[in-house]
Amino acid sequence: MKYLAEYRDPATAKKLVAAIASITTQPWNIMEVCGGQTHSIIKYGIDQLLPDAINLIHGPGCPVCVTPLEYIDKALAIAQLPEVIFCSFGDMLRVPGSHHDLLGLKAQGADIRIVYSPMESLTIAQQHPDKQVVFFGVGFETTAPATALLAYQAKQLALKNFSLLVCHVRVPPVMEALLNSPNNQVQGFLGAGHVCSIMGYHEYLPLAAHFKMPIVITGFEPVDILQGIYLCIKQLEEGRFEVENEYRRVVKEQGNLPAQQLMQTVFDIVDRPWRGLGNIAASGLALTAEYNDWNAEQRFSVANINTQEPAECRSGEVLQGQIKPVQCPEFGTRCTPEHPLGATMVSSEGACAAYFRYRRYQNV
Repeated sequence: MKYLAEYRDPATAKKLVAAIASITTQPWNIMEVCGGQTHSIIKYGIDQLLPDAINLIHGPGCPVCVTPLEYIDKALAIAQLPEVIFCSFGDMLRVPGSHHDLLGLKAQGADIRIVYSPMESLTIAQQHPDKQVVFFGVGFETTAPATALLAYQAKQLALKNFSLLVCHVRVPPVMEALLNSPNNQVQGFLGAGHVCSIMGYHEYLPLAAHFKMPIVITGFEPVDILQGIYLCIKQLEEGRFEVENEYRRVVKEQGNLPAQQLMQTVFDIVDRPWRGLGNIAASGLALTAEYNDWNAEQRFSVANINTQEPAECRSGEVLQGQIKPVQCPEFGTRCTPEHPLGATMVSSEGACAAYFRYRRYQNV
């Protein structure tokens, strides 16, 4: 806690809240991009400390939440095969597919294993040469380098019983899509700090200039978030539209160049559907043709699975900041973490899960 306590210091937070109030002269809508930021905001009640004029909009920065339904169905189609050992991070197991989820399939006897590092799945493949081992790679640019390294190592080892189901997505294109939406309400962004630790923030400079939109790269602790809000409001009040880096202890402008180089070697940038948001141009990462021998979509012939999102779940509106989770009529009744209608109620970074955990007994 030695290096964490200062970013949760109540006295510092109180000063920042007062500073925000002192410079706010009109209503502003600020979107925090990352689901980790959303959880901190709701857990610590940061939104309730701010002036009424400041509205925090929860964005689509939950990697589990935006994984499209069709990729969950592809995962289920592969995982149920008797010759397959399917490896995934644990937070994907409860995400509902069209008819069931990976956890339910595991309960029925499918060999589905939770891994804490993608490299564990490589070891499993080496230990079980008689099985087809598949790793489910999802998430933003934060986790994509680990999947890229896994693919690179599999190719170097010429592992024939290993493949990857890849559904990584990129943050800048979804921010652009939100700003181009006719329903856009966003006037400033808190940028996702962990994504920028990999990619840097040079990609955000043209977004800020084109849309006249302040973007403040922000961390995840209460003081980080309040400092990010202060810097964003200060820009808006002064009529400035710049990219600022509040998270300097972690993020550099150019990011992690070796990680970026590895991603460029292994992945192509492609169009990608997002759960609840539709298809977004140049927003996804897919294995290059050079790595096609390790592409699980091709190996198991699931590339043509295309699933429509169910209308009963309003997670798309939540992910775009059009409604708060508690404004969904199914919240906390038909939709709970034990029986979710959508991924935003399942993921540890989902806005619906955050409200259910911290706000379900409040009149928000």
